[in-house]
Parts: sequence; structure tokens; C-alpha cells
Amino acid sequence: MKNMTNGEDVKGVILAGGLGSRLYPLTKITNKHLLPVYHKPMVYFPVELLADAGIKDLMIVCGGNHAGEFMRLLCNGKDFGLNYLTYCYQESEGGIAHALSLTREFVDGDKVVVVLGDNILEKGLHSYLTRFLAQEKGARILLKEVQNPSDYGVVGFDKNKITKIVEKPGVPPSKYAVTGIYFYDSLVFDFIESLKPSERGELEITDVNNAYLQRGLLEYDILDGWWADAGSSIENYYRTICKVREKHLRDNPAD
Repeated sequence: MKNMTNGEDVKGVILAGGLGSRLYPLTKITNKHLLPVYHKPMVYFPVELLADAGIKDLMIVCGGNHAGEFMRLLCNGKDFGLNYLTYCYQESEGGIAHALSLTREFVDGDKVVVVLGDNILEKGLHSYLTRFLAQEKGARILLKEVQNPSDYGVVGFDKNKITKIVEKPGVPPSKYAVTGIYFYDSLVFDFIESLKPSERGELEITDVNNAYLQRGLLEYDILDGWWADAGSSIENYYRTICKVREKHLRDNPAD
């Protein structure tokens, strides 16, 4: 029996598919997650985020014409201190939940931390992971107050309890967006199986989170430090580069 006390007992999944149309023409000849963010390729940040939290078994879900470049860049993950790095190919656009469904055999009944490949954090995951592992079951999401909540999945609260999660609402119930970092137990794959495509023709991760919520199995934390959604627009990509540069120079004043 596993002792669920640290990240070594958890699988990590990075979702790095998509066409990157919001960053076109930068993505005309490459995947957006391979673009540089100041001093590193974008995908390095989620890999390092999970590795630094102690998660040593990772799967990257990629797609499109440039999927092979991930393997050329990251190889077997040894440079990041990983024990195991594997890749999964998503043949078509089907949404975040669909991409996650492809990792079921890899996760193999364990708990899993899922990171969208264009999400970059100022600080690490260790404290959130510790609280997630202390849960007997269920899921955990990270929230951040944003100025443009209508662009994200947004939570509604009642006395600090989440009452609903609405995807890209016209009238947001709060300013707290669901970031692209999710902590799930193995129930997540059963919930995905029961989903129906949204109006966009995708399996929505918001529907997965709401399935946990409806069963009283969803916890949350407010993210400390900044959160960047680097692939959502050219402006956010630029702002992310500036944030990463500022952090790097602060942490490495000799550079």
C-alpha cells in the first residue's frame, strides 16, 4: 500500500496540445508551449513546477504537427530530475477534459496533478499538494482574483464555500478564476466518461469540477503570488515574459 505523504506518490500531467491560434503567427511553425518565455521554453515551467513539488512521473499530452519536438526538447526528463517522462498524442481538438481522459492508463488509479502547459506561477505547489494529499478523496482547485473573470471559469461563493463554477460567464459571480492547475483523485476519469460535449463541441473541465462540487468533494485554495496564462493572448504572453524576467533577475541578481 502506498503511503500518500509526498509528491512521489502522485502522477503529473501537462496538457500541451491545441493549435495556439491566439498567438498566431508565432505559432505558425511551432507549438505555443515551445515558444520562449524570457530564458526558457514555455513548457519548462510546468515541468519544473511539478518536479520541484516532488512529482517524478509525468505525462505530456501534445498534438498537431509539432508533437515530436517535445521529445527532442525534453527527452526522458532526466535533466529535470524525473524518474519517468512519457508522451501522449491527442489526435483532435476535444477540450481539456478530453485531453486528460487520454492519460487514464498512465495515472492508473493514483492521484494526479494536472497543469495546463501555458500556465506559469510565481511560487511553487508544495503547500497545495500537501493539503490535497491530506484529503481522503476528491479534488482541489487553485483560484486567483483577476480583472477579466469573464475569460475564465469563475466560482460563486456563499460564506467562503464554492456554490457553483460557471464557464466564461457574461455576469461573473465573483472575480475569482479557476487557474489551470487541478488536483484530482481517480474519480476524475469516471466523471469525464459521463460528460457530454458543450456548445463548443468540447468536454469541459468546468463540468468535471462541477461534478466534484455537486458531490461535496471539491476543495480550493487561493493562489499565493502571481499566476500567468501565457498562451491566452499576445498581450498576456508579453506580460508573462516581463513577469518571468523580473522574477529571474530578483532571484539571480548577478545575471
